[in-house]
This record gives sequence, C-alpha cells and structure tokens, in this order.
Amino acid sequence: MSDNSSQGSGVSRRRFVKAAGASGAVYGLAGCAGGGGGSDGGETEQVDTEPPSEKVTVELATDSNFKSAGDQIVQSMRDHGGLPDTVDIEWTAGSFESGDRQAKYQQLLNAGNASPAIMMMDNGWTIPFIARDQLTNLSQALPDEITSTVKDDYVQTMVGTAMNQDGDLFGVPLFADFPTIQYRKDVLREAGYSDADFDQWSTEPMTWSEFSSVVAEGREALDGMLDAGTTAQGFNWQGKAYVGLACCDMVEFMGSWGGSYFGEFGNLFGPVGDRPVTVDDEQVVDAIRMMRTFIYGSDDPVALDGYEQISPKNVVSYTEEPSRTPFTKGRAVALRNWPYSININGTEENFGEDLGVMPMPYAVGADESQYGPEIGGSTSALGGWHLALNPNAPAEKKNAAYHVFKALQTDQVRLDLFEIGGWIPPIPDLIDTEQTRQLDLIGRYVDSLAVASENAVPRPVTAVWPQQSSKVSQEVNASLRQQKTPADAMSSLKETIQAIEEQGSS
Repeated sequence: MSDNSSQGSGVSRRRFVKAAGASGAVYGLAGCAGGGGGSDGGETEQVDTEPPSEKVTVELATDSNFKSAGDQIVQSMRDHGGLPDTVDIEWTAGSFESGDRQAKYQQLLNAGNASPAIMMMDNGWTIPFIARDQLTNLSQALPDEITSTVKDDYVQTMVGTAMNQDGDLFGVPLFADFPTIQYRKDVLREAGYSDADFDQWSTEPMTWSEFSSVVAEGREALDGMLDAGTTAQGFNWQGKAYVGLACCDMVEFMGSWGGSYFGEFGNLFGPVGDRPVTVDDEQVVDAIRMMRTFIYGSDDPVALDGYEQISPKNVVSYTEEPSRTPFTKGRAVALRNWPYSININGTEENFGEDLGVMPMPYAVGADESQYGPEIGGSTSALGGWHLALNPNAPAEKKNAAYHVFKALQTDQVRLDLFEIGGWIPPIPDLIDTEQTRQLDLIGRYVDSLAVASENAVPRPVTAVWPQQSSKVSQEVNASLRQQKTPADAMSSLKETIQAIEEQGSS
C-alpha cells in the first residue's frame, strides 16, 4: 500500500504506528504510568533460558478463541518456533469482555497468586498494572535478544502501552487488531451492486452517508431473502456501556468526524492534567448524533439529515459476540468487528467468498479536520493484546514462559496465528506482504486490513485511562439510549474527565 491517501482514508498514520517511539510519543505515553522494576519495585532476576529437562506446563490465561486453537498454535510453535517438547501450554479461557478480564487479573495479582504464569492483557489497561508493580520487568528478566526485537520491530504504539517511564518492557505484543466493516456481497448483489463496487470498497473508504444508503438498500434486499417472520438487520456494532465502546467504537465514530478525546494526536498520550479535553466539540457531538440516527432514524430529536436508520435498537447492548451472531446467522447486512470474526464469517459453511470487507467509512476528511492530518478520515481503533509474566510464578514456570516468548518471535509462527485465527502480527513488516495474501481465507482481506492499519488511532492510554474509559462508555451509552442529548452527555463527560485529569496529575 502507498502511504499516499485520498481524502477518504485521510493522511496515513502508518508513520505513527511504526515510529511513534522515535518521536518520543510512546515514551511520553508510558511516562504517565510510573511503574517499577517488578513485583517488589526492585531488581528482577533474569530467568533461566535453558530448555527444561523435565516436562513443565505453563498456564496461559487467554480467551476462548485461543483456547479452541491451542493445539494448532502449540504445533506451530514446536514446528517453526523451536518450543521444546518439555514445555506444554495450558490454555485458560477467560471472559471475552476485556473489562471482565482486567478485573479478574487484578484480583489474582492482588492476592499474590502464582498462576497463571502468563496473562494476555489488553493494551488499553496494561499500564495500570505496571504502575502498581504487579508485572515482571521483562527488560530485566528476559535476554536482550527478545526485548530489543520487540522495541525495534514491533508496532511502536503498542509497545509503548507495555512500558514504564524508564523504557523498560513489561509485555510482549501478541497480536494487533484493526477493525473493519464486514458485509454480505450476495445481499448487495441483490440490491444492484457489483464486483466492481466491492473491489473499490475494499481499499477506498466511503462516506458514512453513502454507507448508510448502501446498507439500507441491502437490508431491503435481505428482507426478501429471509424466511417469513425473520426481521433483517442492517449494520451491527458495539454500543454497550463497556470498555469496547470507549476504546474502540467511539474512537472510530468521532475520529471519522475529526473529533478526539484530547484534541491533537500527540495529546492522546499525555501529559495527564496538561492537555485539552475536547469531547464537547461539535464534531464529537455530531458523531453521536449520527450513531443515534443509525439506531432511531429521523424520529430521533437530534437526527442528522442524510443518514438512514440502519442499526437495530439492540446495538446499545451489543458487545463483539452479540453483534456478530446475527450477522453470522445471515440476519444482518454489515458488521463492525475485529479480524477474528473474518475467520469465522469467511468460512465456506458461512459466507465464503461472499463475505466482503471494507475499511471504516468517514464523515470528514483528514484535510478538513481541525486536528488533521492524524485525526479525521477513515479511522480504525488500534486494538491488540500483550503477553505479560506473573512475577509470583515459580522459576520453572518463568523458564517455560521464556521459551513461549522466544517461539512467538518467529515470523512463521506469527503468520500461522494470522491464518489460524485472524490474529494480526504486531510487526508492521509482516502485515502487508505477498506471503500474507497467500494465507487461507484471511489472505483475501489483507488489502483492507492494510488500509485499516494505516489509518489506526490508538486509545489515549495513560495511567488514568481505565478510569476515564468507564465514564466515556457510560455517558455515550446514555445518549445512545436517548437518556441524554449528545451535547448534554459530552458536556458532563468533559467535566468528569477534567476532574480525573486534575487528580491524576497531583
């Protein structure tokens, strides 16, 4: 993909995704966290790197998708990553909701539990665990060959969310996430669209207004394809009051209007207490008005002209899986979701090659945004997960964990994860290649994912972001439920975030 872009995709953010660390932005982000050397705030002993002579099982807390693919992943790590036969992985599936997982880890680490030894942590809330000295300092525990590779080659905005103010590393990125819009080609063919349209949409973002018209036409076509008594849905996304609304869907909707939590891109990372809070800007309010128009149509008192009613009212309670299920079952036209669901929906038993994928639409081009060129245009929330090491784990488990981390630094293992579950390599040079285009199923959509990666915007990860995130999701969801006007909700949110900023800087 070229770094040049149209008004729709905005000016590419690839340079921020790949090289933010070089500019100091990532270290400024991590610097808001505090943090220390390990669980006791002191020096962390380097782990033994020799393969264990006897069988060791290391517990890895993850989600159900990784657990389901566990045998395939371990086989790849053995075949291509050199994982010793004496190291086994016990996959422990936690809640699919990020906030639930965060609370569980906090409970386990507060209690000093030794298991699980390895924890899959959302990049949006790893820093508070670092600030509380609850994770192993990998810069001290692991050989430089591993940590330097992470710092040099991985997605830098992700790496920064696993570092302390001294630049020490506390997590190894497991996979990056860039959401897209999935849609039914077979349905839209019935609505009059063609493969030429689908090819264009795969890399050229459309406006939200055009998107809503396309989906409305598709929903009408789908109504005629479903059994009597089954109601077609249009566009599903995640509007529940949970971490995903604040970190991701809202980042995308308001970003595509040229809005931001803290104004210019560089302010996302701090300094806490010394940056503008801009959630009450007109473009943020208009983004919520559009979201409400999608749900309630022109009957909504704050509806925007030029946008169709295309989303079910249940979207205000949807997280990832509840939003995916109706789409996978053939009852919806389009879905905003992460790449894991492409690997579900693109199978032959579901939609096969009739599954289309496009980058996120936009309302305001990056050249029209007051915070451009980094804010505005097609906007994908930068998601992703790290692997962190429990400082309370016994020495033999830490030794086994080293071999897990080492195996994951093999390119072929990363590509296998991409193919198995749609888990995007957290290494920019592995995302958009001829090799990835040859991968089964997910390879069909690499071009769309590459555009999403170029237009990714991270959440404003600082030590206070988890507290702010919950307030964002509450206020936005209240407006989506028509309990508050968008303007009132954002005015209240601004006051709350400013108070949290002041507390966090003291």
